[in-house]
Amino acid sequence: MDAFARGGLRFDVVDAGPADGEVVLCLHGFPQDSAAYAGVLPLLTARGLRVLVPDQRGYSPGARPAQRRDYALRELVADAVALLDAAGAPRAHVVGHDWGGVVAWALAAWFPERVSALTALSQPHPAAFQSAVLTSTQAVRSTYVAAFQLPLLPERLLLAGGGRLLSASLQRSGLPADLARGYAHRMGEPGRLTAALDWYRALPHAGRVGPVDVPVTYLHGRQDPFYAPAAVLGTAAHVRGSSFRRQALGIGHWVPELAPQAVADAVLEAVDAHS
Repeated sequence: MDAFARGGLRFDVVDAGPADGEVVLCLHGFPQDSAAYAGVLPLLTARGLRVLVPDQRGYSPGARPAQRRDYALRELVADAVALLDAAGAPRAHVVGHDWGGVVAWALAAWFPERVSALTALSQPHPAAFQSAVLTSTQAVRSTYVAAFQLPLLPERLLLAGGGRLLSASLQRSGLPADLARGYAHRMGEPGRLTAALDWYRALPHAGRVGPVDVPVTYLHGRQDPFYAPAAVLGTAAHVRGSSFRRQALGIGHWVPELAPQAVADAVLEAVDAHS
């Protein structure tokens, strides 16, 4: 399938690999889209897995509701569940990066019966992140989140000059120039950047993400500028059970783009252990 629907919205999705393969659901963050997993996808399908990679709410042209509450975490998670339903997948191995990692953690906490295992990329558990805001450098690292709450101004600044500022900021954070320019260019679509920023603006409606009981692999970059060590190291406390593995990579934030083999290896190991 190339799309699925929920609540009158239409979501674009990459659906690759054998239709009867075990399902892997990959969720992107800001300001990415399904292209974030371009290097990971063929490594998984080559092993007989069916890989679903949606352009999430706000990123798909047919799924850009106007109200910020429409981007609350409950809606984002419900979108992921709807995709699994449309694909006929009772369960999936879930991979999430950045904001997609927040969705993945919440999906595992709220619908553990739908998640065989979780591979979190960069993003700590939300509760570990929140605790770190009060006890570490995390608040300073997240000042952009407060800036994104302003109406209209972030859009004007980030899209000025054809998205030069957005592209430059992505490159400064370690994303290769060609990928940064591509993400920035696609953010120029009508309404796309506002919808993407509404994920941040809907944070007051996020809801609590509790501990997860599913097996978790957590991959993160040692040079990630966005997450304090306290958030990273605190994540293990929010995974119940004995199956938690953390792997630090010698890169920055953009794990699926910069380390696709490491991501694929982690997912394949989870599939072998928890199918």
